[in-house]
Amino acid sequence: MPGWLHDLSPFLWEIRPGIGLRWYGLSYALGFLIAWMLLRFLADRGSSPIPKRYAGDAIVITAISIVVCGRLGYVLLYNPALLSEFDGSFPYWGLLKVHQGGMASHGGIVGAIIGAYLVSRGFKQDDGTRVGRAPLWRILDTFCLITPPGLALGRIANFINGELLGKIVARAGEPAPWWAVKFPQEVIERPQELSREQLEGLSRALGLARIPTTGEEFQVFKELYAQLLHQLQDGSQEARRILEPLINARHPSQIYQAIGEGLVVGLVVWLVARKPRKPAIVSASFAIVYGVQRIVTEFWRLPDAHLALPRMLGLSRGQWLSVLMVFAGVALLVWAMRRDVEPAPGWAHPVGDEQADPAST
Repeated sequence: MPGWLHDLSPFLWEIRPGIGLRWYGLSYALGFLIAWMLLRFLADRGSSPIPKRYAGDAIVITAISIVVCGRLGYVLLYNPALLSEFDGSFPYWGLLKVHQGGMASHGGIVGAIIGAYLVSRGFKQDDGTRVGRAPLWRILDTFCLITPPGLALGRIANFINGELLGKIVARAGEPAPWWAVKFPQEVIERPQELSREQLEGLSRALGLARIPTTGEEFQVFKELYAQLLHQLQDGSQEARRILEPLINARHPSQIYQAIGEGLVVGLVVWLVARKPRKPAIVSASFAIVYGVQRIVTEFWRLPDAHLALPRMLGLSRGQWLSVLMVFAGVALLVWAMRRDVEPAPGWAHPVGDEQADPAST
């Protein structure tokens, strides 16, 4: 089979060109909703230190921290030019244009840690007192349990958007594996990977006399191609006929990472947390497994197109950040196992009603 031509729109509902309800934003909202439901489930099982009635507060605090740190992480680590990018379209500053994508998962993890710290301080009452104080490691362990579904949904949104592309497995016109995907977004995101024959075919299809060679010509090419891509996403069979033989087939690396970050990491941390264990062991398990799967899956994923950085010792920047996560996780695991502390309850071994936190209901 020739591989599937990606024709999904980034919009669930497009009100007018470029504006509407995006799958990317919906994935975040749904991820936080699932996290809230899991937090309440864990509170009912007596294995969450966060009182059930404050589950919503905890999610809101952490959601803000994750979004802010995820965006800052992306800008500082991968695209610092956005700090000085200003134009006449809302929200005017490149840093704030989250609707165009650009979130770093490692930055989001830092945001989750900051959110956990804020939640561990408890929740302020009208009289100035705080309730629900808890050890930071207990909060972090809980967050590691409720995070994987959101990570998976984010990667699925990356797939729908046709971003974070994988490596080419078959050039345009060549037989491709059945599981390969042809992302037409590659023409805009990674034109340097297109052959002269592909560029000539696309130029002819767009009614251009020649391959664009100047910045102005390429801008016209991009605008015309965006219209063709929009037609494909609207179901145009003519657009499909034009694009199918001109697009490379690639690894669907976003799906690989959705499985790794959502299914594999989630399965491991929930198994670890099933029975009583010392605080921080779940967090250590999360860091180790997340880091390992990220290192593995990024062998099939390409770095962002604007990053012209060479791989150090064969690893990308994201992989090196994941290597640090693995080492940190191993060190944390050794430290946690050596601590002389009372084990945290497991979710499969709920606390009896007589032991439950009265503030959790």
